[in-house]
Amino acid sequence: MKKAFYLIIAIITIMTACRGKQEQRVNPFFEEWGGEFGLPPFAEITDADYRPAVLEGIRQHDAEIKAIIDNPDAPTFANTIEAYDHSGQLLGKVVGVLFNLNSTNSNDSLKAIVEFALPLLSEHNDNIFMNPDFFKRVETVYKNRDKEQLTTEQQRVLEEIYKQFTRNGINLPADKQARLRELNKQIGLLQQKFSNNMLAETNAFTLVVDKKEDLSGLPEGVIEAAADEAKATGNEGKWVFTLKNPSYVPFMQYADNRELREKMFRAYSMRGNNNNANDNKQVILDLMKLRIEKASLLGYNTPADFFLDNSLAKTPDNVYKLLNSIMPAALKKAKSEVVEMQKIIDRQKGGFKLQPWDWAYYAEKLRKEKYDLNEDEVKQYFKMENVRQGVFDCASKLYGIGFEPIKDASVYYPEVEAFKITNKADGSLVGILYTDYYPRDSKRGGAWMNNFRDQEVIAGKDIRPIIVNVGNFTKPTTSKPSLLTTDEVETMFHEFGHALHGLLSRCNYRTVSGTNTPRDFVEMPSQINENWAFQPEVLKTYAKHYKTGEVIPDSLVQKINTTATFNQGFMTTELVAAALLDMKWHTLKSVDGIDVIAFENRAVKEMGLIDEIIPRYRSTYFNHIFNSGYSAGYYAYLWSEMLEKDAFELFRQKGIFDEATAKSFKENILEKGSSDDLMKLYRQFRGQDPSIKPMLQARGLLQ
Repeated sequence: MKKAFYLIIAIITIMTACRGKQEQRVNPFFEEWGGEFGLPPFAEITDADYRPAVLEGIRQHDAEIKAIIDNPDAPTFANTIEAYDHSGQLLGKVVGVLFNLNSTNSNDSLKAIVEFALPLLSEHNDNIFMNPDFFKRVETVYKNRDKEQLTTEQQRVLEEIYKQFTRNGINLPADKQARLRELNKQIGLLQQKFSNNMLAETNAFTLVVDKKEDLSGLPEGVIEAAADEAKATGNEGKWVFTLKNPSYVPFMQYADNRELREKMFRAYSMRGNNNNANDNKQVILDLMKLRIEKASLLGYNTPADFFLDNSLAKTPDNVYKLLNSIMPAALKKAKSEVVEMQKIIDRQKGGFKLQPWDWAYYAEKLRKEKYDLNEDEVKQYFKMENVRQGVFDCASKLYGIGFEPIKDASVYYPEVEAFKITNKADGSLVGILYTDYYPRDSKRGGAWMNNFRDQEVIAGKDIRPIIVNVGNFTKPTTSKPSLLTTDEVETMFHEFGHALHGLLSRCNYRTVSGTNTPRDFVEMPSQINENWAFQPEVLKTYAKHYKTGEVIPDSLVQKINTTATFNQGFMTTELVAAALLDMKWHTLKSVDGIDVIAFENRAVKEMGLIDEIIPRYRSTYFNHIFNSGYSAGYYAYLWSEMLEKDAFELFRQKGIFDEATAKSFKENILEKGSSDDLMKLYRQFRGQDPSIKPMLQARGLLQ
């Protein structure tokens, strides 16, 4: 009995101690993130931490806004605009982690938290920008801006924040503001639903191959990756292919089995259009109906007019002018590519007309025939770690920065790596970069850059950014490291160009720092960085055979660069087609009576697209425009490409590592964010207005 008594006391003591520990635990979002760099403590953050952190972040931000409004002093830039720009730090921390992880390592719990947070964040945003007392202070500063000695950057910040109020309905009557609030909530939820459906659709399909002959044509590495996928999904002894790019792309490129290529293509191009629980057709119609109403409410003719008002292009007409100036030459080149591939089919007595599921396969055969270049042979020289080092070395040579792995950094997934970036001249911190390069079921498709922390200066302290580069590149297999395709190499350089734009930022205010620029400018720093990827002197530094360490031979380097314009008819046409489809959706004034697929087919016909090519993204999986901030903005890749190809001409003329040119690009473009007029900054670097000619030349579209 005595023993039992002491046992009960011991259990109570242990339970009390455990409860004490639980009670002592502080939500990681409510603590200052320690360590040398203030990185997110991913290992300590649980899903249960997000909801209270979002609510507290909103509460604190509301209190900060109230303090600005209640300030008895006359409104000034410092006590109103600067105070607002630096506010909301806790909320920024929470949102940065939540939405980054929802894109890179999501689960049902995180998705539910995002759905909980979205309406609250929408309401919070509306409470700020529809607050008449707050706007009164902002408007006073705006009207008296000539009386304060504002820097150029401060003027830009003031103009941007003032514009945010007008674009968010501050001048609307109360009933219309109430409707706008509801629209914003519903739009946010529908956008997230579109993305969730797309991820589910991509994960839902697998092609299980159980006959070895059906693997004919596929490279050894692709077969091994499919065997690994089969093992991981309980199909050991078979081969599993998915709709994720590292599996889908090489299958379409190399698989001899035409029937299976068609099956894969149809599964890929029907995502979101299968009349199931993940169908996106009604989501698109509901979303567009709300976007049309919102644009009209705010005094814009169409959603495109609303989205483009804050861009370099300014109007739908200007976007159409650019796209329509490129499409005829792109289509002409694409048609000539069809003729060349059809000749191969006929020569092999195929007995069929080239179809969309044949393009990648016969383009690869044509490339081998014309240039004796085999993509699988080239991959052997593109080990992921070597390519990443090449990306780093290139930036180091151009911009004087150094890279060092952070061995003990807390990461949100085991494959993620962290790097400390410093100025080589004085050792000062530039920023932190996470790299997350491989696909998984919890990650959305594509490649992107994002921030966990923006660059800004608060109370004289330069807060350096925390950046993440995300990809869905070819994974290592049981016997081989990750070996990248030329497209994946280019993508890594591209996303690191975005990272440089964020990392090298030297602004004072978050509103204009880093990549906080219009969409049709933000792709310029990323796309210009691609130009270094295959320069012979750069390739020689990182392209080494993964087995032997042999540097890539000159013959392969020459072939890679000779084929730069190969298949550009197709590549340009599918890109322009997607941009035009985006514009067709966002210049609508009503969706009444519209059938999504019929609308898309009609749009495709109007743009003159040939049967062998579909837009890069069909409507039901066009995540860029229905969830990722590129609404009426997919053209931005081409607009920015026009800028960057013209800008790179200066590097060609002066030398691709010319110190003065790199310094000018860094100081005028990469460090400035949108702290000054962007075209003024461009001209300061380039010495002239941009020309479209270098872009057309690079794509092989000039006659």
